[in-house]
Amino acid sequence: MPPEEELSLSTLKPAQKRRPRKRVGRGLGSGKGRYSGRGIKGQKSRAGSHKMRAGFEGGQMPIYMRLPKQRGSTSKDAMPIGPHRTTTVPVNLRDLDRVFDEGADVTLELLVEKGLIKNTRIDVKILGQGDLKKKLTVTAHAFSATAREKIEKAGGKATALREPVVKKRKVRKAKPAEIEPEETEEETPAGDSRAEAEPAVENEAQPEAAAEAEPEAEEEETS
Repeated sequence: MPPEEELSLSTLKPAQKRRPRKRVGRGLGSGKGRYSGRGIKGQKSRAGSHKMRAGFEGGQMPIYMRLPKQRGSTSKDAMPIGPHRTTTVPVNLRDLDRVFDEGADVTLELLVEKGLIKNTRIDVKILGQGDLKKKLTVTAHAFSATAREKIEKAGGKATALREPVVKKRKVRKAKPAEIEPEETEEETPAGDSRAEAEPAVENEAQPEAAAEAEPEAEEEETS
């Protein structure tokens, strides 16, 4: 084994051998001349061609859009669909039974301290997976029906910080049937000027007819 050399500027050596940089476009004799290993034409022969996003398939429909989509709530920035996310952080009863002692008062701050949740900025929901054999007073934003039942069965108490939202079903009201109005004879109102004017026209026509009849009678008498 060679003796250790005293460390100095003249004895400094790299931990690994330096790998020489690949120099391209230095003539045909260099081995990487003319096209510099990129081939002839095409997208990948151009500058900046390797900055394509993940999953890009040259413009054709990518595989994550060809596959069938899943239903449910997703993130808005996902394309076309992202991981299914909820608005609460789940904590199961088996974790509470493992971490807390008998008669403990479980709060959000204690859940963060025990490492069951990261912070209190997101609502916490207690789920009913596992068994609970300890009497605990649990305070959280929401509880599943199974979790509440198991906590109360063990002698504990479940306090919800938010009341569950009950979705109301929209009931469409039936439109009332349209009643067709009965056909009635049109009656002229009492104060209608047209109705009063018509008899007057008839009366005016009677003297004219009488005046025409008088000359005819005179002609007969003379004859």
